[in-house]
Amino acid sequence: MSVDLLPGERLDDLQCGGLKLIQRPDAFRFGTDSVLLADFAAPRRNEVAVDLGCGTGAIALLMAGHQPRMTVDAVEIQPDVADMAGRSVAINGMEARVRAHCLDMREAWRTLGAGSFSLAVCNPPYGRSGAALESLSETVRIARHEGDLTPADVARAAAMLLKTGGRFCAIYPSPRAYEMMRAMDEAGIAPKRLRTVQGVAGRPPKFVLLEGVKQGGEGLHWLAPLVLRNVDGSFTEEWHRIYGY
Repeated sequence: MSVDLLPGERLDDLQCGGLKLIQRPDAFRFGTDSVLLADFAAPRRNEVAVDLGCGTGAIALLMAGHQPRMTVDAVEIQPDVADMAGRSVAINGMEARVRAHCLDMREAWRTLGAGSFSLAVCNPPYGRSGAALESLSETVRIARHEGDLTPADVARAAAMLLKTGGRFCAIYPSPRAYEMMRAMDEAGIAPKRLRTVQGVAGRPPKFVLLEGVKQGGEGLHWLAPLVLRNVDGSFTEEWHRIYGY
């Protein structure tokens, strides 16, 4: 489908079945963390998913591209970014399965329905407000710095939208992993799977991939570390599997 690009926008390749994504240099752009989360979430056949803080829609589109029988509601608080996500959906002809909404994730359940989803994913802002040099771009600042959106807010938003037994998947910096796991537990989402992400084997992890289950039982399953590069700098087999080449 032909969709007009606004001044400053560009069309990038998601490297997944020809999928395209509208992005803007002065806005937060998808990176490896989004690709890793879309893979880790492993949406199932007929999954009904919600992407919280979707940005321009990379994770929602990647999941839908890999699982053609699922649907995704993509939630983004910034109107211009939500508009880019909606037009990215249209460019890829996925309007029947992916819907973009301009909503605050904390209130999204009021529009989308409490307990309506089997999967929620979130690549939340990583930086504490005031703890790092914040971007001069308001759009990037909102995407990268949590401001008044805390891990507890994210976990509660997911819990409100998930049905009992539904899964919540997130990627978060390893030094703050406990914060997210505690927030999940307090929201009634039991952490169930954890996978560390290492740039090179033997080095401390930069990120953790987390999965929790709403009203799930005890028992945390540690998966093998996800290593992105070999010692010679080349990408690992697992990286190639995730990216599909």
